[in-house]
Amino acid sequence: MKYGPAVRRRKLGAELRALRVAAGLTSGEAARLVGWHQSKVSRIETGRSGVKPSDVLLLLDAFGANDPRLRELVVALAGAEDAGGRHWWHAYRGLLPPTYSDFISLESQACRIRTLETSVVPGLLQTPEYARAVTRSVLAGMPERHIDALVEVRLARQDVLRGRPPLQMNAVLDEAVLRREVGGNGILSRQLTHLMSAAHMPNVRIQVLPFSGGSHIGITGPFVVFSFPNTSDLDVVVLDHLTSSLYLERKEDLKAYTDAFDALVLHALSPEDSLEFIAQLAGQTESPTPRRATALRKEAP
Repeated sequence: MKYGPAVRRRKLGAELRALRVAAGLTSGEAARLVGWHQSKVSRIETGRSGVKPSDVLLLLDAFGANDPRLRELVVALAGAEDAGGRHWWHAYRGLLPPTYSDFISLESQACRIRTLETSVVPGLLQTPEYARAVTRSVLAGMPERHIDALVEVRLARQDVLRGRPPLQMNAVLDEAVLRREVGGNGILSRQLTHLMSAAHMPNVRIQVLPFSGGSHIGITGPFVVFSFPNTSDLDVVVLDHLTSSLYLERKEDLKAYTDAFDALVLHALSPEDSLEFIAQLAGQTESPTPRRATALRKEAP
């Protein structure tokens, strides 16, 4: 059985390999100390195979790794998805690319998500008809039953916003997201109304980057930052491409993207003014002259 998404397995393997080397052990020697075959240690260290938290503790003891925070981090990497069984998205495994399964797994484990979107509404905030229109556009020609299944997945993902505890979501949306008529004007209008409802959830914070605010660091493209309980060492940045996703976990990459997100929060409209802006686009209030984001910004939390 594989434990945890691939990105987690690779990070865990690298951590364990570094600890083994620091202890002056070969992979064969480490395997003998815990009663395994050397190939099992190699598969774990290369991320080709996962490992249960209980087995990680055996390795840490063999390496003499006694630092409590280090042990907590490494065990957390192993236990990120080790609930001992299948998860709801496994039922769609034949349909979902591995990178999408990894994304859902990380999303289900995270305590906070910070996302910049420049083209479409984030999946966690989409209505069913908007999700269907997006899926049809991206996967033109896919059989309707597969479209139905992917929309089911998109909607099932949204349960994390109502979990116990719920996922904390900070979304910064370029104005283009709110104006692009995905599926037609009627679908967009209802999607904007749904965004207004979501913005009232205590764990959801939506901010808009209006065109009038000029250029900003987000013009380089959308990204997502996942944060996890207990330690920032598990944080991951995800960049989506047409055929794959890129996962960034190096400290310097994480800092660059978290700093970028913080800058976007300051550049964007405040949540209150963003809500008013969305209401204007949805035709629920009069449309005033556009105002610059910097003039409307309120202090970020």
